Amino acid sequence: MRWIWGGLAALVVVVAGIAGYGFVLKNFTVHLPTYAPPAKTVWLDQNWSADQRNWFHAADQGTRTFGIPYEWFLALERPDITLGEAGKFADPAYLDRYGFIPSGGALPVGFARGTPMTLADGSPWTNPQTGAAMAGIGLTCAACHTGRLTYKGTEILVDGGAALTNLGTFRTGLGLSVVFTWYLPGRFDRFAERVLGAGATPEARQKLQAQMKVVLAEMNTVHNLDIAVNKQSVAEGFARLDALNRIGNTVFALDMKNTANYVGYSAPVHYPRIWDVSWFDWVQYNASIMQPMVRNAGEAMGVSAAVNFFPGKLPVYASSVQVGDIFKMEQLLAGKQPDAANGFTGLRSPKWPENILPPIKTTLAAQGEALYGQLCARCHLPAVGTADFWNSPEWKTPNEAGERYLHMDAINFSVMGTDPAQATDMANRRVTVPDSLGLGTDQFGPALGKVVANVVGFYYDSQTPPVSPEDRAKMNGYRDNFIQAPLGYKARPLDGIWAAPPYLHNGSVPTLYALLSPVSERPKTVFLGGREFDPVDVGYRNEAIPEGFALNTKLRGNFNAGHEFTDDMSRPGRLDRQLAPEERRALVEYLKTL
Repeated sequence: MRWIWGGLAALVVVVAGIAGYGFVLKNFTVHLPTYAPPAKTVWLDQNWSADQRNWFHAADQGTRTFGIPYEWFLALERPDITLGEAGKFADPAYLDRYGFIPSGGALPVGFARGTPMTLADGSPWTNPQTGAAMAGIGLTCAACHTGRLTYKGTEILVDGGAALTNLGTFRTGLGLSVVFTWYLPGRFDRFAERVLGAGATPEARQKLQAQMKVVLAEMNTVHNLDIAVNKQSVAEGFARLDALNRIGNTVFALDMKNTANYVGYSAPVHYPRIWDVSWFDWVQYNASIMQPMVRNAGEAMGVSAAVNFFPGKLPVYASSVQVGDIFKMEQLLAGKQPDAANGFTGLRSPKWPENILPPIKTTLAAQGEALYGQLCARCHLPAVGTADFWNSPEWKTPNEAGERYLHMDAINFSVMGTDPAQATDMANRRVTVPDSLGLGTDQFGPALGKVVANVVGFYYDSQTPPVSPEDRAKMNGYRDNFIQAPLGYKARPLDGIWAAPPYLHNGSVPTLYALLSPVSERPKTVFLGGREFDPVDVGYRNEAIPEGFALNTKLRGNFNAGHEFTDDMSRPGRLDRQLAPEERRALVEYLKTL
């Protein structure tokens, strides 16, 4: 089915222990942090109205991430082994423990109730009692790109920031909820009453069981694939996801029904901040994708928008991807062409909230500004908002639409010294695709780019009337569908960097102060899952919390080396001389102002 499922090993244990409900097996229970509710919640002003923010948080991209209808999701109980009711899985307070931000409605930020759920042949997934079509449900980009920080009881929420979700544990929890619904006495009866209504016929209950049996079989397929690639995988934990490999597994292995294309999750990355990115010429950490539409539609496919790749009842490349809404979301992020007079006019980076966090030390920040110019601006450009930034030669010549984009150069590992897994594994990955699709390549990146472009092209062609060439160019962001796989990572502007911990592309450094320190002084273990912000070192407090996640920086994919200021000229990834502690403090203070 879809990448969301996991934890199916519990099925065997539940069946084996079905007579002994009084015990809980540690390995087959979801362990989640418990958080004190914030005394106050604040959304920072980032140039969006409340209506714009709310729409973006719940706009349907056509994803079917959970492989079950919306009505099922609301009816499931939590993955607890108990005789009685376990409480609703969809309870916002429960989902908050996985890191999903409550929206005030039935679903958290980044969850969307979508168009009707369909089966593989395109027919609707119906309620066996009423015959009504059931709705799809899935994640949107807001689920991974909305940040949260807590300081002394106040929760600060950041649009376009780095999420603190744990999708791996969430996958396990949701999978176990379905498994326990099938096996634990009384749970299916309660589930059926919620889905079908009171007094459902025996025939309707049997049809519901048949639907769930199909879901369980698909879960089992993905579970077995995950076991097969487990030795290649690195635990993702809170705040991280191996997004590109997951997209590849969904599209080339599950949707194309070729399990040989399934690989391990070898390169988790920290969810990137997405303000400004609409105006970059290349996106992703490794500067691999150019076109905004391919980037965003590919993301929707990666979190399980339904796509057909085989001739049959549905046309090839027919999908549930909501290309129109995806374009509107990108427009909301981008705004109009930015310039020195207006700055970025879409979603803007957040400013340090001095009414919540301690005030910036202006004298110290001024010292840091000089250091930034000497040490940082050559890669990350002058500070956004300065004349030097807007006049930078990295801004490309305007295109025929009058838009100009900021060039993102991928800096090679030999210079940066950072963990190579994400860029290397994308460059090396190969896929096998049906000859009928005519892609003409086995390289993962180019093949994915062509597949996504064909899905989007089918959408354009199938509209009434078909989308015009002019509108296609506009919806594609006036950029060609180029894919590359350089062996390095881009250095982007640092506006809002204070609000996007942890740091480096893989989240292996907890604070800005640690990032400016020699590698020998950086924490060897990074504790993720805690939400308390450290306004001095700037980042999450690097403290273990019960049921949090410990990132081991000794593992490939998790290395915290590189991007180093050190006097050791032999160090890989040496950027410049070692900074004295007071210089690091000054530079951190200046970064708060960006």
